[in-house]
Amino acid sequence: MSRGSPLAGLDPLTLFARAQRPRCALVAVSGGPDSMALLHLAARWRDSGGPQIHAATVDHDLRPGSRAEAEAVAQWAGALEIPHTILTWTGERPRARVQELARAARYRLLEDLAAQIGAEVLLTGHHADDQAETILFRLLRGSGVAGLAAMAPVSRRGALALVRPLLALSKADLVAHCEAVGQAFFQDPSNRDPRYARTTLKTVLADLAAEGLGREELLRLGRRAARADEALRVYVEGLRASLAPLVGDGSFECAAESLRCVPMEALLRVLEAEIARIGGAAPRLDRLESLTAQVEAAIAKGEPFRASLAGTLVSVTPAGRLLVVKAPPRRQKPAERSPEA
Repeated sequence: MSRGSPLAGLDPLTLFARAQRPRCALVAVSGGPDSMALLHLAARWRDSGGPQIHAATVDHDLRPGSRAEAEAVAQWAGALEIPHTILTWTGERPRARVQELARAARYRLLEDLAAQIGAEVLLTGHHADDQAETILFRLLRGSGVAGLAAMAPVSRRGALALVRPLLALSKADLVAHCEAVGQAFFQDPSNRDPRYARTTLKTVLADLAAEGLGREELLRLGRRAARADEALRVYVEGLRASLAPLVGDGSFECAAESLRCVPMEALLRVLEAEIARIGGAAPRLDRLESLTAQVEAAIAKGEPFRASLAGTLVSVTPAGRLLVVKAPPRRQKPAERSPEA
């Protein structure tokens, strides 16, 4: 690595320590400076006794030239002796929520490839600037503690570990690294497209930084939220175990009285987990908060309660049980008979 790189002193074994010791790691590479810097660092990891490295670029086919860029990334990976695969998002393109749906497609394609090549780890190039923007985005939308914790260094996508080793590094340092080692890269024009939320966030973040709420302050908020979220997670795990619940594939039941004096956030998290498990989707936070307040009040008063949320029925029964079950399918209204029938 060039001595002119701000990342010259990084130990690759330390940088990728959270990935444990996989046999094969898949690197998601868009061709931007962050992912190209990640690919260089992953190559150093491999050469230091790390795993096999495979790279992949997802061509979303949303703009002219995307295929040529993916092919250029393949050549750059080849120069590092890293095998590379181009994955293409096929099918009809959505008219709305394009970035959100493209992201879901990207991860689906990468997960499928990881399974095919036997990669246990997926590495992405999310960096400190991305993390700050994510925290700001969630702050503006009223996220709770878990949301403000933002992107975790390690998360799970089924059997695949999603690892983000660059969260402590700035984009400026990643760009400087590419320039120091002579690595070309692409600038994604969507990052400057005013139609996308991320572009607006960059402007808002610059304005806030001038008032003292910049990247470092947002990252500090995210770290503190992550600590609080972890403490709550451990507490709620212990609480749930103490409830001795009756749990089925489509049901959860426990004594309502055992939840009478617990903090509302703990009750909310118990309900959230069971509603998501039984209903198949996480409920909206504002609706979950409203439901939790009603359940809390019913338990305190010893009164029955019943409401539906996110495909489930939540009730406090007259017998004093908290019950979450899958909601029955809604009845369809019978079709009206035509006058001619």
